[in-house]
Amino acid sequence: MIDIADITKTFDKNTVLTGVSETIRKGEIFAIIGPSGQGKTTLLRILGLLEKPTTGDVLLEGKSIVKLSDNDPVRRRIGMVFQNPVAFKDSVYHNIALGLHYRGFGKEEIRERVLQKLDEIGLSGYEERKATTLSGGEKQRVSLARIMVTGPDILILDEPTANLDPVSTEVIEDLIRHYNKKLGTTVILSTHDLIQGQRLADRVAVMMNGHFIQSGTIFDVFTRPCSVDVAKFIGIGNILVGKVIRKEDGLSVILVHDVEIHAISNAPAGTNVRIAIRPEEITLHTGPDRWSSARNVIFGTIEAVKPFGIISHVNVKSGELTLSVQVTWQSIRELDLKPGVEAVLSFKAPSVHIMPEENGNECI
Repeated sequence: MIDIADITKTFDKNTVLTGVSETIRKGEIFAIIGPSGQGKTTLLRILGLLEKPTTGDVLLEGKSIVKLSDNDPVRRRIGMVFQNPVAFKDSVYHNIALGLHYRGFGKEEIRERVLQKLDEIGLSGYEERKATTLSGGEKQRVSLARIMVTGPDILILDEPTANLDPVSTEVIEDLIRHYNKKLGTTVILSTHDLIQGQRLADRVAVMMNGHFIQSGTIFDVFTRPCSVDVAKFIGIGNILVGKVIRKEDGLSVILVHDVEIHAISNAPAGTNVRIAIRPEEITLHTGPDRWSSARNVIFGTIEAVKPFGIISHVNVKSGELTLSVQVTWQSIRELDLKPGVEAVLSFKAPSVHIMPEENGNECI
């Protein structure tokens, strides 16, 4: 539906976007993730027709849209909601009806559409309330309704829940799913919340240094990072440098410090590689003979226990190798896990993700 073709954007000799290309499919939710200051908002503003690229093009169903006039009807097919909710100094009703007035809809149709949207966003009865008196979450719902009441084909969302509490975030996410699944709206959003990206998106792209460094399905990006930078950003805490030393039973044996790790890889013996192992893929044991089904078994000593939300990260050291494992608070208490306790780590060969060592931080 949308083809982003080699977009570059420069502000006062400061290049923000470099060679951004991607195809966004009709009816999908496409999430853009990445650290702050990498160009996500600038790209969304270009897609929302609020900025023009310095070079490159954006095609909607095969036709360029980067040089449209201000009154071109194509603009009505695209709506954008920003990180900070926009509330005009008027009633909730008139905030939502604004776009319909500009489009020349009749009074009765406007009323019917606005009341339907108020019910949809859970604010029935708020018609006469001043929009500026609403909570942040309610204002964002009104911002969504203001856009969606006009029936756009494409909804662009720039960090739509960044400033909201968890309850309001859930409401906004439910609305996004509704517009996408029930109405068929194509959704393009940026988010710092990696879990939100996994909850909502059909596909995701990681933006770093002004371009997409990796894109694909949620499974591809979050389990098969193409570089160290991506692996670190998506939360893979165990990133190690090693060397393939031999093949054994169809697996590659990788030497990391003085520890042998079995993995699925086509890399020949002698290849330097980087490996990534998600902490949640590793099981920690303190009792005997409970890890026999896993190919990788490592003996070590707990070095640190670090609270991390509703779980803890337990660092286990074996010689020069240190691995981080996710453990629940209950297991921490039951097993009395603390620094100095001997532990055994086990994980399966498919849990070890291989990245070329020569790849560095950029994907190829």
